Amino acid sequence: MRFASLGSGSQGNALIAEAGGTRVMLDCGFTLRETLTRLSRLGLAPADLAGIIVTHEHSDHSDGVFPLARRFGIPVWLTHGTLAAMREAEGDVDEGSSVNLLDSDGAFAVGELFVQSFTVPHDAREPVQYVIADGERRVGVLTDTGRSTAHVEASLSGCDALVLECNHDLEMLMTGDYPPALKARIAGRLGHLDNEASGALLAALDCSRLKHVIAAHLSQKNNTPALARAALAAALGCEPGWVSVATQEEGFDWREV
Repeated sequence: MRFASLGSGSQGNALIAEAGGTRVMLDCGFTLRETLTRLSRLGLAPADLAGIIVTHEHSDHSDGVFPLARRFGIPVWLTHGTLAAMREAEGDVDEGSSVNLLDSDGAFAVGELFVQSFTVPHDAREPVQYVIADGERRVGVLTDTGRSTAHVEASLSGCDALVLECNHDLEMLMTGDYPPALKARIAGRLGHLDNEASGALLAALDCSRLKHVIAAHLSQKNNTPALARAALAAALGCEPGWVSVATQEEGFDWREV
């Protein structure tokens, strides 16, 4: 099993997971043209995708989902609340698409991949995150959550790889020039994880199988790769260089588990 990112951050997110002949895309927050360019960079074309699974309706995760799905006939999986929020914002965005509605704590198969959704606290209609597996190996993804919960930790324990939100350094956020209301939203319980909170979450997990940890969804104004790496490395008791970082422009290249 392997996985890669097309880009991660407030300007767009998308991740690919692959096992055998099955590939799925997790979120698509880029324009159609940009998505095609970034897929090509990984040696992929839209025809290689068996499905798109969506975490929530915020534009940096969802804007490219249905344009890509309609153009290339790719089925989409998302929660009832996410689809309802997208329809309220943009009309019948799913018209002409193959849509599969899922429970916020459910499991389904796409070809050779098994997908488990789990609920997270975030300021969206019915947000979820996912663990994607091939029956033996598990890749956990957690971005866009304001707090860890016992359910989140149970869902992510025992994974072989983790893509984990390190959105901001709390001091940088609070001393920066964002308006007070935006600072409160980002740091609130329905906002985004800061570096130290991500480290504390990681320290609470069963990491005995862990081969990759990748810090993701970093703020370009309120964080640095070095700070994110240091927080996760401290939780694992490893060198900061062992922790990877997903960037907005490049994402990260294929990782294998």
